[in-house]
Amino acid sequence: MNYTIRRATLEDKPEWLRLRQGLWPDTPLHYLTFDLDKLLADPNAGIFVASDADGRLVGLIEVGLRGYGEGCETSPVGYIEAWYVDPHIRGQKLGRELMRTGEEWAREKGLTEMASDTWLENEVSIQAHLKMGYHEAERLVHFVKRL
Repeated sequence: MNYTIRRATLEDKPEWLRLRQGLWPDTPLHYLTFDLDKLLADPNAGIFVASDADGRLVGLIEVGLRGYGEGCETSPVGYIEAWYVDPHIRGQKLGRELMRTGEEWAREKGLTEMASDTWLENEVSIQAHLKMGYHEAERLVHFVKRL
């Protein structure tokens, strides 16, 4: 199946939000929507969506600049903020193409390193990153205490 990868537009917001909900299903809707317009206007953010032959969005990658990436030697670095492909499309290498699009965006910004993260239990994402040539830099455990 053929897919088209392009920059997201204002018209993509409803489907872009649906993809974000697929990636972060437990995140409140108001949190997933508060920065959409800002991201589209930010020259230091690259928001790319993939559509199928019918024009339906089936994947996304959101990349940006960060001053620091765990394990990186340079600053700033490109950072994969979000990477998602609809479940029925997975395994068709669309995720790989989205990642390459994000990496090319970072190269065009003059960056030489790209960083990313995922949850410790997200073995699918860990394996996908490893297949794309990423290596694990470190692990981090977060703590919270109610006062």
